[in-house]
Order: sequence, then structure tokens, then C-alpha cells
Amino acid sequence: MFGLGKKKKEDVYAAVTGVLIPLTEVSDPVLAQKMMGDGFAIKPKNGEIYAPVDGNITMIFPTKHAISIKTVQGLEVLVHMGFDTVEMDGKPFDVRVSRNQKVKAGELLANMNLKLVPQFTIQV
Repeated sequence: MFGLGKKKKEDVYAAVTGVLIPLTEVSDPVLAQKMMGDGFAIKPKNGEIYAPVDGNITMIFPTKHAISIKTVQGLEVLVHMGFDTVEMDGKPFDVRVSRNQKVKAGELLANMNLKLVPQFTIQV
């Protein structure tokens, strides 16, 4: 009654231009087994990373390889750039947002230097 208890739909857009890959096909077992939640991977054509949803930046990892966004409806989206990039200490990433910043879908989050990233895939 009155829509209570109904799941709300939210649009999630690609964070980067590229080729869509099912999450179950990525080489990282934690992501492939969806231990961090459902999602998808993208093999990027360029290094421009955009917000896939409207929301608030809740976390930027110190190594700059991942950015978390929470929507008004409560959906939490993790934009994770590359595999094994945590050890790169942020070198390939130029983050353009800050924690607690409101963003709109399509807004630039970061630039990723694809020449420095060993595997050209990001997961959302």
C-alpha cells in the first residue's frame, strides 16, 4: 500500500567508455565471486572516469584506485579502477573530486593513466 516496501529503481551508467565485461569473467576472485556485491567491469578506451550515478562521494581510497558514491536512495556504488592498482600508491590516478562532494552522473571523477595501469579494466 502506498508503495511502501517496493524497491526503487536507479539508473547506473558506465563510468568509462569501453567494452562491457560480466563481473564473473574478471580475474580477481573476490570481484568475480561478487563478494563485494554485484556489478560489471569495463575495458576502457580512455582514462576518463565519470560518476555512474548522482550522489555523494563517501570515500576516496588513500591509494586513489577506488571512489565510493552513495545515492539519495541509499545505493552504494564503488568505482574501482584497475586490478592490483592498490600497490601503485595512486600514481596512475588524478582524482578530481573530494569526499562529501555531491556529483551528478557523467561528472568527471578522475583521470587514469592507462600506460601505468597493468590491466586496463575498471569495475563498477
